[in-house]
Amino acid sequence: MDIMQITIIGLLAALLALIVKQERPELAIMITLTTGILLFLFVLGNIKTIADFIEKMTQKVNIDSIYLTTVFKVTGIAYITEFGSQICKDTGEGTIASKIELGGKILIMVLALPVLTALMEAVLKIIP
Repeated sequence: MDIMQITIIGLLAALLALIVKQERPELAIMITLTTGILLFLFVLGNIKTIADFIEKMTQKVNIDSIYLTTVFKVTGIAYITEFGSQICKDTGEGTIASKIELGGKILIMVLALPVLTALMEAVLKIIP
């Protein structure tokens, strides 16, 4: 699915939600949520392509797979957090959106701890 199709689907759904919102606001929210999930599923296949490419590149330069795994997890958390936060904001729940964002940031920091530890160990080996 290319960007034109994604954009057209998004714009049509936004227009439909805007029209329906006048009479049935709960249905407009469902249209928004369904469209967001549908578009996310459409681009999910491209993430696999990116992951395969990065994995091949890391094998060529002989990087430890734990770093690659951490990068993918952090990226996944960031995208899912943004997606969930935007849905909450679309439904008028800004407070819940900010809590989702906080949770995502904390999880990213937890995932970064092993990388930070390895970095500090490397620095300590260099400094006598």
